[in-house]
Amino acid sequence: MDSICISVIIPAYNASTTIGKALEALSKQNCFQPFEVIVVDDGSVDNTGDIVRSFASVKYVRQDNAGPAAARNHGAKLAQGEFLAFTDSDCIPHEDWLSQLMAGMSQQQVGVVAGSYGIANPESRLARCVYQEILWRHTHLMPDFPNSFGSYNFCVRKNVFDAVGAFNPAYRRASGEDNDLSYKIRRSGWRIYFARKALVDHYHPTQVLKYLKEQFRHGFWRVKMYRDHPAMMRGDGYTFWKDIIEMPLGFIFLGGLALSALQGMRLGDAVCYILLPFLVFEILCAFVMTRCFFGGIFFGFVLFARAISRLLGFSTGILALLPPKK
Repeated sequence: MDSICISVIIPAYNASTTIGKALEALSKQNCFQPFEVIVVDDGSVDNTGDIVRSFASVKYVRQDNAGPAAARNHGAKLAQGEFLAFTDSDCIPHEDWLSQLMAGMSQQQVGVVAGSYGIANPESRLARCVYQEILWRHTHLMPDFPNSFGSYNFCVRKNVFDAVGAFNPAYRRASGEDNDLSYKIRRSGWRIYFARKALVDHYHPTQVLKYLKEQFRHGFWRVKMYRDHPAMMRGDGYTFWKDIIEMPLGFIFLGGLALSALQGMRLGDAVCYILLPFLVFEILCAFVMTRCFFGGIFFGFVLFARAISRLLGFSTGILALLPPKK
């Protein structure tokens, strides 16, 4: 039997609705290099384990709940491959996913090849809008050699992964652990290559409130990421000027509302002078990304709420992660 070349690692937590589809897709890969699939069950309380064990060729291991970063590290320790390919339990790899990732490794001094998203649930308006925003960013912003990658779709040389210390398990939730790993790899001298045709279809969010809670979490953990990597406050290949000015806009918005309340400004005036410009800005950005009139209006309100949610999460993170008083 040929030795294993690639180890596909999937962290899973209560993933019974999607993990079977992900593993079925992996069984249909047209990759010529021998590969193994490892699923690390991060303490699921549903029947994720039963579904994974029904795939005889998949290695299944269970751990107490410790977060996706720790689960991925667990899988990497068991991996036999020279290359580690990571995706998530709610992602459906295209048939040429692994072959596209491996083709990118031929680039000089590339330690990581990162892929992009498709959409697995286009019937949801929110999912379509989120996907269209990601697609726009990946098409118009992402260079061939970006500064960061997402943990949902990338392949890394195992010796590089081990040398930089793997994922940081201090990121207990899915928020910033991939950026942290990206920056460590870039600092070590390796390049990241963006393989635009290496695709996994993702189940994008369908519920606005749940999505906003996730964005609050992202804002919270971004404080730690900036504290560990202050140079990345300038942004990376995925971000652009909109992301940079949203935070001061959010502070101006919240501060303006507070000041208007203290000064007795009428609600209508506060909305007209403070809320409306910020909201119009987000709707215009949404139009550019979605290319749809109704989708742009809907997603503009979502982007506005997302900006506030991230700001509140970031502010909470500053307070929570400040060093304790001696």
